Amino acid sequence: MRAVVQRVTSADVTVDGKITGEIKNGLMVLIGVENEDDDSDANYIAKKVANLRIFDDENGVMNNSVIDIKGDILAVSQFTLLGDVRKGNRPSYTAAAKPEIANDIYRTVIDKLKKEHGVHVEEGVFQTEMLVRINNHGPVTIIIDSKKAF
Repeated sequence: MRAVVQRVTSADVTVDGKITGEIKNGLMVLIGVENEDDDSDANYIAKKVANLRIFDDENGVMNNSVIDIKGDILAVSQFTLLGDVRKGNRPSYTAAAKPEIANDIYRTVIDKLKKEHGVHVEEGVFQTEMLVRINNHGPVTIIIDSKKAF
């Protein structure tokens, strides 16, 4: 499983002209689920995202998590994070989990962020075309891979 995490001052996602998720200070998290992922990958991603220390403390040092600042998360499932472009220029998505499996594991990440880590989470709409607006603060962008490939 991969997650692209961005520190934001605001972010929202719109589907068919309607905002389905919106946050102010917090994290924008794009989540891609791979074929081999299971609950242990969801646990890893949720724990890392919730505890990632990328917000400034009183000394201006990135030492606080989204929990520490009482921020929110906007989560969007994004299978394109698994696009493989090592051969040619057209991405291959064979590593991405099938939608029914991906949605279950994505839902597990969201549930863990809410229930185990106490973070308010807004969302996009699974398997739809979305317009995502992100005001990346910093900019700060972190990539997390549950298989620790990088």
